[in-house]
Amino acid sequence: MHRSSRLGLMAVLFVVPVQLFGQDYLDNVVERARVEFHVPGIAVAVVKDGKVEALKGYGVRKLGDPAAVTPHTLFGIASNTKIFTSAALAMLVDEGKLDWDDRVVDRLPGFQMSDPYVTREMRIRDLLCHRSGLTLGAGDLMFFPASDLSSDQINYRLRFLPLGTSFRSAYAYDNILYNSAGALIQQISGKPWAEFIRERFFAPLQMRDSKTSIRDIDSSTDTDVVAPHALDDGQLKPVAHRPLDNNAPAGAIVSSVDDLSRWVMALLNKGDLGGGKRLFSEKQAQTLWRPLTILPLNDPPELAEINSHFSDYAMGEGLRDYRGHLLVSHTGGLQGMVSIVAMLPERKLGVVVLTNQEETGAFQGVAFTVLDHYLGAPPIDWVAAFSAVSKRKKEEAEKVVREAGNKRDAASKPSLALDSYAGRYRDPWYGDVVVERSGGGLGIRFTHSTALRGKLEHWQHDTFVARWDDRSLLADAYVTFSLNPDGTIDQARMKAVSPLTDFSFDFQDLVLKPVAKDAAPY
Repeated sequence: MHRSSRLGLMAVLFVVPVQLFGQDYLDNVVERARVEFHVPGIAVAVVKDGKVEALKGYGVRKLGDPAAVTPHTLFGIASNTKIFTSAALAMLVDEGKLDWDDRVVDRLPGFQMSDPYVTREMRIRDLLCHRSGLTLGAGDLMFFPASDLSSDQINYRLRFLPLGTSFRSAYAYDNILYNSAGALIQQISGKPWAEFIRERFFAPLQMRDSKTSIRDIDSSTDTDVVAPHALDDGQLKPVAHRPLDNNAPAGAIVSSVDDLSRWVMALLNKGDLGGGKRLFSEKQAQTLWRPLTILPLNDPPELAEINSHFSDYAMGEGLRDYRGHLLVSHTGGLQGMVSIVAMLPERKLGVVVLTNQEETGAFQGVAFTVLDHYLGAPPIDWVAAFSAVSKRKKEEAEKVVREAGNKRDAASKPSLALDSYAGRYRDPWYGDVVVERSGGGLGIRFTHSTALRGKLEHWQHDTFVARWDDRSLLADAYVTFSLNPDGTIDQARMKAVSPLTDFSFDFQDLVLKPVAKDAAPY
């Protein structure tokens, strides 16, 4: 799973005194990031040349609670789970049980995309590199926020997701095909994804803190766990953990920086654990980091220190150049927690930053400071840089929302009586969404996602705005009804109100058609 950062890089650098890279550089930058981005807790691991250089927790696990973050504190690592899933498939390739160029449909019964050609031609490596033709975040609403759909149901409903581009022609980040990858691991190995990850990664690496689900945490014994934090009507508050078990291979792992330092060292060592033991072969290590999908370069030209000559996606990792070195990295995000794992393989350097807030600038500021420290680069105040970017993006989003409000025809009225909009609506991949009378107005609820429940406020004409009861979602959405010539409702479409809405709220992919009130739930 991946929460959208939507943060570019600003065009002005903030040069600070050299003491930024003094003896306490790490403590300084982490504490500055915590204050600047209002992050309750951060955990950091730095590994270099096969040794742990830093392993430390900062701040608190939960606002209002003095319990400190430690190197063993558990955080959701979200999409940093993806490289585990890819590496699991690499193990099966090593064992001769599959090949990267095997057709998925031949190895995973029931696999089907909406286009027969894509179904037939999809190879195993295609599941992992975001070039399927699906749109950004397609299908994420089936599991985020947490839903009652099973992993198998999600895999089945994949066939109803429309494609936005032709196969292998463009990059668009998705989570749903990692669910198919997890099903493939079970089909080939005979073990569920979670069991495979525990046995083949956590055990040999002695990742004793790690879990494959937030539900695996035992509150009586696993007490060193962060609370996620998100803005709720402008105020930072702890929010509930949201399980991701029905798409676990995309983002369900819960881990600590102590455990992840072992994982990063194994990756930097190309799977070699020492003593004649390996997780996977060097050949597969190279395959995992082989560029597959070209990403657009969006770095501002004024930012020479971070501009790339290339940006690619491999299988569970992003690749780009940074100061003349290959940078292998991935970010992860769930509601209330964001993280990064970044590596410079040529320098045998890795950094892990886990946070319990949704401001990506905090982990980026820390990570780039660590990389620059070991590269001996001139010090840059990355915290200030990313803070400026965050503020600019928020101002731009507020302007979009404000301008939409200014153009609104507030005097307009709905075409129909409110009772006529009420009913059960159905999308072929998500399922049912219910619009119902609520007090003197309308309410909306997504039947598989308990968090997606709220009021429908009239916006203009036949467009309403879904204001979710859970204000920490930051995902209000327009709902526009289209009418048939006879005045009945043909369909409803949705679109996020703010450009900062996480892309996993893929409301725009829904095509909601009315169904009979007594229709069987779907």
